[in-house]
Amino acid sequence: MNQSALLMDRIYAWQTGIYDLTRRPYLLGRDQLIESLSPPFGGRVLEVGCGTGRNLINAARRWPKASYFGFDVSAVMLEKAKNEIARADLDGVIRVTQADAVNFPKLLFGEQPFQRIYFSYTLSMIPDWIAALERAVDALPPGGSILVADFGDQRELPSFFRSLLRRWLSLFHVTPRDDLERVMRDLASRRGLACDFHRLYRGYAFLAALRRPGV
Repeated sequence: MNQSALLMDRIYAWQTGIYDLTRRPYLLGRDQLIESLSPPFGGRVLEVGCGTGRNLINAARRWPKASYFGFDVSAVMLEKAKNEIARADLDGVIRVTQADAVNFPKLLFGEQPFQRIYFSYTLSMIPDWIAALERAVDALPPGGSILVADFGDQRELPSFFRSLLRRWLSLFHVTPRDDLERVMRDLASRRGLACDFHRLYRGYAFLAALRRPGV
């Protein structure tokens, strides 16, 4: 097990039972991301850093004509995800496994590509987050999309709020990626992708997408 996996297990071992309840008030933009997925009929959707499975379950209910896959570096969170997926009676629709965001194999979960790949509040926790984005682009087929929801730069919010929020987030090894827009636009330019980028709630959160043109 690598150091990232050990760290995540240590952080979340005592939180799995309360994670979704406590994160709901401030992980904003997740439901907008799910609403914007719009996978093609029979498409495959991958979540990078699936945590408790909350997003995968909601996505499968919202877009039931697709198949869903997720991975997480934390064995503790994966165990919670498997239990929640079974409780939702979605075992045949959602598959999860342990993998690293930077090094996950292109043929993860079989040989078929993923038409949608998304990061929901995980880039701010992945140390080499730019490499994780690059890896997702490598796995993206023509017509596919990468979607991201995460903490923003809070530039339009009061400085005291920004300071308190970042101090709180640092306790959980979360670092908002203030240069996310620059990195994504640069990546889009270099790899021939379209980039959409939106600030939510005065910069509290970002909602962004990279899209590969179809054939």
